[in-house]
Amino acid sequence: MGYPAHVDEVDVVVVGAGLSGLAAADHLARAGASVRVLEARDRVGGRLLSERIGKTTFDLGGQWIGPHQRRVWALTRELGLETFDTFHHGDKLLWLEGTARRYTGTIPSLDPLSLVELQVVLMRLEAMQKRVDPRRPGEGPDAAALDAITLDGWLRANVRSAAVRELTEAAMRVVLGVDAREVSMLAVAFYARAGEGVHKLIEVEGGAQQTRFRDGAQRLAYGLAERLGDAVRPGRPVRAVTVRGERVHVRDDLGETRARRVILAVPPVLARRLEITPELPPARRRWIDRSPTGATTKHLLLYEHAFWRDQGLSGEAVCDDGPFAVTFDNSSADGSQAALLAFSVGQPARELGELPAAERQRRVRERLAGLFGARAAEPIAHLERDWAKEPWSRGCPVGLPATGVLSAHGESGLSAPHGPCHFAGTETAREHYGFLEGALEAAERAATEVARALE
Repeated sequence: MGYPAHVDEVDVVVVGAGLSGLAAADHLARAGASVRVLEARDRVGGRLLSERIGKTTFDLGGQWIGPHQRRVWALTRELGLETFDTFHHGDKLLWLEGTARRYTGTIPSLDPLSLVELQVVLMRLEAMQKRVDPRRPGEGPDAAALDAITLDGWLRANVRSAAVRELTEAAMRVVLGVDAREVSMLAVAFYARAGEGVHKLIEVEGGAQQTRFRDGAQRLAYGLAERLGDAVRPGRPVRAVTVRGERVHVRDDLGETRARRVILAVPPVLARRLEITPELPPARRRWIDRSPTGATTKHLLLYEHAFWRDQGLSGEAVCDDGPFAVTFDNSSADGSQAALLAFSVGQPARELGELPAAERQRRVRERLAGLFGARAAEPIAHLERDWAKEPWSRGCPVGLPATGVLSAHGESGLSAPHGPCHFAGTETAREHYGFLEGALEAAERAATEVARALE
């Protein structure tokens, strides 16, 4: 077909206007570089998506930040965004073998032997992640052995109680977005280490689900895009990246942009679509090809009243089977709009996604009624977002390497530059991989690499 006639020249092209791409461009623009951000969607934010419903803004994409995620907190203050803590007061619910049970604290109510085994499993997972170097996850003493098995394989080999296996799988499925049989055990340990431990990943208070944005997490992206102005070009899906001499030629549907450097800030599942010349090294290509993004559907149900709070319930639930794995109270900051949030992830999400909308929602409401009572089946609104069906996401929350990838190529992974091509996105982070904080950490690293190269 040939190259489009319109050609621009800048110092740096950033592919992807998600949080990481925008932050990288912002770093470079403030350092004096000319930048261009090319985004396939007609909006900014990537896997961040906030929607105004009535008088309240809700997040249909990423929404939480934890107390120790310093970069995202700094950006939040810089942009003047308001936050509030996730409601988590009261008892939690466990759906196990067809029955709902109440419990308090972090550990669900189980029979004594299973309870002990669950505590042992959590202790072993915590010990395992501490032995992983997040910057060189493939080089630890246990790396090869852990990378040879899946999380499912490890659980079957080390956990006798079926209930404990199922609960551990359900909790980790929500964190990772994939089923236990799809992800390397080393990748799980690395993910936990990058996120400050297993407990931090799954808890609300003091954990990764502690804080929400009053006006939606997408405001982070909007704030950065406003600072960048017309440097951000939505509706420009990039098709090819070609290095020719001292210039990188980035071709999209409306033209070509030439630059000294390019930052690819897209998840692996989208990076594999790009035509990159010269070709990426085999190790990098294997990492991209074997890091599938999780399948996650968010179900947001709005109610006239937070009736579960009247019952002394926090709104949190974990299920060993069914259409979703966990729920949270997702009510507005002032409590004026009551809401429950249910996450369908992994194979259950894929199966649910094949059904008609009415049947999907019926199954979700039926399980919610089994947990919280009949009123849960009668929301005033039921919204859902299946991120696997988003053409410019192809899944959520993150791409994770399958078995055999980290131990063979973990010393560089997706973060090391390839000539004038640099890589951002939360999948290239070494701190809080998969989270908003990880997106900002990756942006900071990539921008620093590029700034040095431009000197």
